[in-house]
Amino acid sequence: MKKKQEFKGKKALVVDDDQDFLEQTSMIMQSLGFETISADSQKKAEELIQSTSFDIAVLDLMLENHDSGFILSYKLKKKNPETPVIMVTAVTAETGLVFDSNSADTRSWIKADTLLNKGIRPEQLEKEIRRLMK
Repeated sequence: MKKKQEFKGKKALVVDDDQDFLEQTSMIMQSLGFETISADSQKKAEELIQSTSFDIAVLDLMLENHDSGFILSYKLKKKNPETPVIMVTAVTAETGLVFDSNSADTRSWIKADTLLNKGIRPEQLEKEIRRLMK
């Protein structure tokens, strides 16, 4: 049985320029108990990263720039290396490029703890959140 509100008191950053994905992901995070703060642009997210500490972040890869998610992940990790970062992207579907966060070499420049392709099911996202928040 799922424990709801298990992350009460924790703060999550959700960044995506797709309003539907942003709302759905925020609702999933809130159902787990996170206080969720969202941004729909790299610029807004950078301001939030500077002013607020987060316990976890779910970032879209492509926002205003093709590498927005990489930049945000880098800035989050520079401020707090312990913050888990989940990068979500449709880049594979759109471009055929494949990123694998399992190799140390890739992780050294991506700075995300895991990469998920968009179209992710809510239970997959919950599973990743639980794994990273242990």
